[in-house]
This record gives sequence, structure tokens and C-alpha cells, in this order.
Amino acid sequence: MRCRDRTGDIVKLWQKEDSRIIYLPLERNEVWGGNCHRLQMACEKKVDITAVMAGDAQMDPTDLPKLLDPVVEGTADCSKGNRLFTGKAWTVIPKTRYFGNALLSFLTKIASGYWHVADSQSGYTAVNLEVLKTIDLDTVYKRYGMPNDFLVRLNVFQFRVKEFLSTRLWHRERSGSRFTGSYSPVLCC
Repeated sequence: MRCRDRTGDIVKLWQKEDSRIIYLPLERNEVWGGNCHRLQMACEKKVDITAVMAGDAQMDPTDLPKLLDPVVEGTADCSKGNRLFTGKAWTVIPKTRYFGNALLSFLTKIASGYWHVADSQSGYTAVNLEVLKTIDLDTVYKRYGMPNDFLVRLNVFQFRVKEFLSTRLWHRERSGSRFTGSYSPVLCC
């Protein structure tokens, strides 16, 4: 499935400038948790930093440097986008979805211990190789709750998690708990 936000095209351009960048698109929508096998591939290839960006045109590719910086600089083991605290979120995200994400994020704070992570549902994520080598990716929940489960597992091993304000692109697509786009990891060393 082709990304509507041209993420794949942008990453392929970066690849021409830096051969260390690896792009692994998914052939079909597997939801965020379906990326676990791609994360395992990154671990096997000893990729230093792995970033996951949804191919559903809801994540702004220009935010990628803000996602990567804390992991590249070594101030975080994992970096996540926060779509809920931008000024526009309340006006562009349907209210039921906004409250649902906020509730799930609050429950994840309790379960994970990461009280500073306000948007646990965001799949816009970057992790370092140590995370991928430590967490048993075969046992991570593979569906909608994968980001929540991942945060709990990160805290078990006391990994440092940082959030950044990400631009939430909303195109009025209907999705509920069903996601419409493919999830395409961008792998960077």
C-alpha cells in the first residue's frame, strides 16, 4: 500500500545521500504491532536507530528530525510523538477519538509508570538498538494496544522515553479502531 504522505519517496531520497538508511515498507496494513518483525530485522542488521512512521498520512514526515534527535543524542532510548497537546489537536481530532486516546494514555501511565508520556497511542516512535536487543519482540502485543504494551516493557527495563510535540495531520478518514494505512518503518543507522 502506497503512503499518501510520500514518506517512502522522501526516505528513498535520503537513502541516495546516506547509504546507511534502510527503508522497509509493508505490503499491506498490519497495524503498528505488525511492525515487530521489521523491528526484529532491524535488530538482526544491528541498526542503531529504528523509527516507525505510519503510512496513513497522519504523521508529518517533517517531524522526523524531532523524533530522532533525542535518540541520536543519547538523551533517550525511545522517542514518541505527542499529537494531543498541540494547539490544533482539539479542533482536528474527533472528540470521541481524542477522549479515547486520552483515557488509554492515562491508563497506560498507570500501567507503565511513564507519567510524563501524554500520548501513549502515538505510533510515531524511534528506538535505539539496545531496546530492540532487550525487549522480546515475539511477545509484544501485535494489534491496536501495541504502543501501550511496548511502553510497559520499556519501563520494565528502565529505558528512557521522551515525547515531542508532533503535528497531527487529520484527513477526516473514518477509522475507529480500524486503521486505513500501512505502517512503514523507516530504519536509520
